[in-house]
Amino acid sequence: MPDTASQFPPVLSERRGAVALLTLNDPSRRNALSLPMREALYDLLAQAMADGAVRAIVISGAEGGFCAGGDLRSMEDVGPVAAQARLRSAHRLVRLIVGGEKPVIAAVEGDAAGAGLSLAAACDVVLAAETARFIAAFDKVGLMPDLGALWTVPARCGNSASRRLLLLGEVFDGREAARWGLADKVVAPGQALSEALAAAERLTAGAPLAIAAVKAVLARGPQALDVVLDGEADGQAVLFSSQDFAEGRQAFFEKRKPQFTGR
Repeated sequence: MPDTASQFPPVLSERRGAVALLTLNDPSRRNALSLPMREALYDLLAQAMADGAVRAIVISGAEGGFCAGGDLRSMEDVGPVAAQARLRSAHRLVRLIVGGEKPVIAAVEGDAAGAGLSLAAACDVVLAAETARFIAAFDKVGLMPDLGALWTVPARCGNSASRRLLLLGEVFDGREAARWGLADKVVAPGQALSEALAAAERLTAGAPLAIAAVKAVLARGPQALDVVLDGEADGQAVLFSSQDFAEGRQAFFEKRKPQFTGR
């Protein structure tokens, strides 16, 4: 039989005003993160990050799912050198989501398993349906968590919940994910995307330079207070001289909505 996944774009891209919506598009395989999908997602994310008209990005999955993990079919007979090169290539995606200037929101319906969990955890905001399932699953195939999960999951959940997820392989539904910080908000089934788009729309009204500065400091991860304070001082010093700060300050005194331009 032909590979039906190859007949369709692995990632769908559309614009909703200043929001870029990227949809993982292989529902027959529960949107497994194949190599073509991963490369397409990276390329589209990079385009959105570079597009001055885009203020926020939403990642979702097609037909009621998010991402079932990596594509195991492509992992046969991969030696250590090739495996390392493969993972270093995948790390570009994690670095772009975590370190990119624009906020990225995950809309999770269905399963976020393995690499799908890692992808969601790397996003700035995670909105999950009550019926969503977060599953590490790596140990089920003899692998360790990757795509940054050993950094992003502890940063979100703390040590205890991270061990439950990553070592014990417990499954967190949407409510438990929200309780432990893996998801930021739990919503009714079928509402994750609409809630994510609404949150992204709110973010588009924010000051782009300020949001980028916050992301830059947060991307450094848990660090000593002095390091974070130095990062605040560096970023805020630049923001104080920005046109957006002048506009935001003036709009505050004029009691109106600011019109930020990212300059």
